Amino acid sequence: MFRNLPPCFLVLLCLAAAVPAQAPPKKSALDKAVLEAYVRHLYVMDSRIAVQVSDPKPSELPGFVEVTVHASMGPQSQDILFYVGKDGSKIVQGSVYDIDHNPFKHDLDKLKTDGAAGTGTAGAPVAIVEFSDFECPYCKEEAKLLREHLLTAYPKEVKMYFKEFPLESIHPWAKAAALAGRCVFQQSPPAFWTYHDWIFGSQEQTTAENFKDRLMDWAKGQPDLDALQLGRCLDTKATEPDIEKTLAQGHDLGINSTPTLFVNGRRITQAIDWNSLKSIIDYEIEYQKTAKDAGDDCGCDLKLNLPGQPESKTMPGALTKKQ
Repeated sequence: MFRNLPPCFLVLLCLAAAVPAQAPPKKSALDKAVLEAYVRHLYVMDSRIAVQVSDPKPSELPGFVEVTVHASMGPQSQDILFYVGKDGSKIVQGSVYDIDHNPFKHDLDKLKTDGAAGTGTAGAPVAIVEFSDFECPYCKEEAKLLREHLLTAYPKEVKMYFKEFPLESIHPWAKAAALAGRCVFQQSPPAFWTYHDWIFGSQEQTTAENFKDRLMDWAKGQPDLDALQLGRCLDTKATEPDIEKTLAQGHDLGINSTPTLFVNGRRITQAIDWNSLKSIIDYEIEYQKTAKDAGDDCGCDLKLNLPGQPESKTMPGALTKKQ
């Protein structure tokens, strides 16, 4: 069939047949566009959902790096952590544990309670940190559960901290309430809990328009508060840096809903009944008798800090993380 073709053309045909077909370029999950397309397919994220892929960070999992995919649609968002193989061929989603450390160490390292409103016993074996929003109805129910049961059942075994985490995009007066709470706390830490109970208790009657008037009427009846000073504090947003710091900490922890509770670092993001929460606390009390790798740091260390010795990295009010 090749009788009339020139010899040079036959040589080219032979050479072409001898060259193997090139395989398509190998995909890599370290390519942000490739990973975004893969994750969109994995979770059915259509064009309405904005997706951002972070730069890779070092990982505790050997041979892998951490990459966070941030998905958002309007005020709603979610961060999804992936472990990507260093050659980009495999991705893993899940939790990585180090058998030598507390399984919740990753969050314990990020939880800081210095300056937060607290109630209970300093140095208790169980530390509970609540990230909450004063306008959130689920937070109201959890606050009621904790206030009614926690310290009655555990007068010495638990220390609880409250961290303001206003979801400003969906709750119009939540941030103002958070700012006011910090203003109250600065004047009188005990009065904060009176404010906490009052604002949650009057949640249904409060609006963005009437919040300040209701706050000032309430403050006038509080013997430990200067209502005028409270008003100035709120108007100047003097406590906004405190709220921004707490929000940054919450975002670093990947919090995207309220209430979010941490019991010795154990994250609880769904509504929980008292019996279930009590079971977790009871278990931690018993476990910490020997583990001693979580709980509250009372901030009352009497160790003499000598100039030639390195300073302790544990700050007063931080969760204890013995390693």
